[in-house]
Amino acid sequence: MTEDHHHRRIKRYSPGERTNHWIIAFTFILLALSGLALFHPSMYWLSNLFGGGPWTRILHPIIGVVMFVCFVVFAGHMWRQNMMTKADRQWLRQLNDVVENREEKLPEVGKYNAGQKLLFYVLVLCMLGLFISGIVIWREYFAFYFPIWVVRIASVVHAVSALVMICAIIVHIYAGIWVKGSLTAMLRGHVTAGWAWKHHRAWFREQVKK
Repeated sequence: MTEDHHHRRIKRYSPGERTNHWIIAFTFILLALSGLALFHPSMYWLSNLFGGGPWTRILHPIIGVVMFVCFVVFAGHMWRQNMMTKADRQWLRQLNDVVENREEKLPEVGKYNAGQKLLFYVLVLCMLGLFISGIVIWREYFAFYFPIWVVRIASVVHAVSALVMICAIIVHIYAGIWVKGSLTAMLRGHVTAGWAWKHHRAWFREQVKK
């Protein structure tokens, strides 16, 4: 690949995909902060960011519905590209090469590598767990339809799903910073041909054919 081709731009995300992603990111931050405020008295002071305890309890589930709807749209666009392949399974078997950044030894991957796909599945499961349990414990509209033991179980599911999702997002952010150029893709919508060739060679070949 010549130097000119190396810096040529390739579209990775459309404006709609990027907008949806950042809506999800923004609502996630709001939900994490308001959720922590409601989770334990020691973090109740975070409710001041939302106008106090009552407003935090009102806004938290509403923001949650917004994030869930946006995520469903986002996941619907990404689902096919996140199906596991034989190359992905081999990629996972070579995690040592991944950690040591020996990408030349790894199998060629599509738009997303196996690590990104596993993260996608974790987020899908967490989102479903949060939404279903959130409906059950939404006192204003739904909680009175369920027996108290169901509400209690849903509360635990909600807390565990939230914890796992927060950890998964931290990994997602770290990976985005660790792989230079990844953040640019979601900010500007494009990557360089060199970046695509190095990190997602099978996807690069598909784009060249197009």
